[in-house]
Amino acid sequence: KMYEQWGKIPAAGAVAGIGNIAGVSCMIIANDATVKAGAFFPATAKKIIRAQRIAFESALPLVYLVDSAGVFLPMQDEIFPDDDDFGRIFRNNSVISAAGLPQFAAIMGNCVAGGAYLPVLCDKILMTEGSGLYLAGPSLVKAAIGQVVDLEELGGAKMHAEVSGTVDFYEKNDASCLKRLRSLVALLPEAEAAKSAPKKELTAPAKKPEAVYDLISLDGHKPYDARDLLASVIDANSLDEYKADYGKTLITAYARIGGRPVGIVASQRLQVRTKKEGIQMGGVIYADSADKAARFIMDCNQTGLPIIFFQDVTGFMVGRDAEQSGIIRSGAKLVNAVSNSTVPKITVVVGGSFGAGNYALCGKAYDPRFILAWPNARYAVMGAAQASDTIFSILARASDRGDKKSSQEELEQLRATVKANYEEQTDIRYGAARGWVDAIIQPHETREVLSRLLQYVSRPTPKARFHTGVVQT
Repeated sequence: KMYEQWGKIPAAGAVAGIGNIAGVSCMIIANDATVKAGAFFPATAKKIIRAQRIAFESALPLVYLVDSAGVFLPMQDEIFPDDDDFGRIFRNNSVISAAGLPQFAAIMGNCVAGGAYLPVLCDKILMTEGSGLYLAGPSLVKAAIGQVVDLEELGGAKMHAEVSGTVDFYEKNDASCLKRLRSLVALLPEAEAAKSAPKKELTAPAKKPEAVYDLISLDGHKPYDARDLLASVIDANSLDEYKADYGKTLITAYARIGGRPVGIVASQRLQVRTKKEGIQMGGVIYADSADKAARFIMDCNQTGLPIIFFQDVTGFMVGRDAEQSGIIRSGAKLVNAVSNSTVPKITVVVGGSFGAGNYALCGKAYDPRFILAWPNARYAVMGAAQASDTIFSILARASDRGDKKSSQEELEQLRATVKANYEEQTDIRYGAARGWVDAIIQPHETREVLSRLLQYVSRPTPKARFHTGVVQT
């Protein structure tokens, strides 16, 4: 008979229980939008907090199906401030995440005010068209700051997918959202272990491995869609893009190679257009793409997925706009994520690997288990044209010291020599001879080689144990 003065509140407006998703036992917590628009009553918070505790103590992944109007305001004094009230839910989200337990949130309705933090504290966020995610609705925004804004512009799924970058997966409807949710849970190690033997027949790639030769050029100047390259490497229909409409100069995605789940971070060589930044050049890392890739790498570590990096990168964006967007901060975040990643990493240099782009996409200094390169790959601190001009200027000034001045012919000869030497150093054979890559492979061999390497990196890593050998006593 709780809350009778407010009408019937069956099950405190929330459903919670342990269920099986894709072979994985999960704690599932769902708002019931038919009960006061899914608003939180005191009992709602206590129920969810208890479910979170059970999941934490039993090491169960959590799945939240979100459709809530937030706190039930007439009872705010009973749900807002205490240590077992509404705020404890978000504290638990954070602690559970730090403990390494996966959390998934599917927003399939409204997610308002303080409740908006719950999905954003999860590892993966899915959101359906027509749903809303915002701290204050249009009427409150107008009252507070006088701004007139509609729901979609303020906190719609499309906005969060393309502009804020908050949402990882934009879905047209509830059915596609739940289908995607199942596929994401299926990537967890528990799901892989639950698959019965023998393994199902392996899925071939959508394109033949030889199709990559239509994409690449020896000089590296030919633009191409990284998805076309991946179509010759990964299992057909397995590409599941993460934040597909945000940070578009890097492709981040879940996929399978030879049936094994992986995370992929790949340079996009096509020129792209974004809703927030406008046109962005292919092969360049911008602040939004760095932020996206860093978040994706964190998520792969939370899920336990090996990551494959496909490098064809000229470096980070430069200039006034780039600096004002925080490119250094975002780049540092990406380098930090790569540096501290503990899942197996494999790097494939498919084109250029220049400057800090090499670092950000897991170059040799960042402990990839294996680093491979195609014969057309180039490896240097910057491109030959820019670098040779800089080196030439330094050497030309040095040669002009004293009374002797170099002739124009001598300077031109020096320029040609500098460029030839630098181009030799960028040749991948130069790097391979010095151990900068483990192997040069033919492009059509990429899928086969990666399939074999994934078998190796999936083996348990030997743990260090205490032993002294023979000790005289």
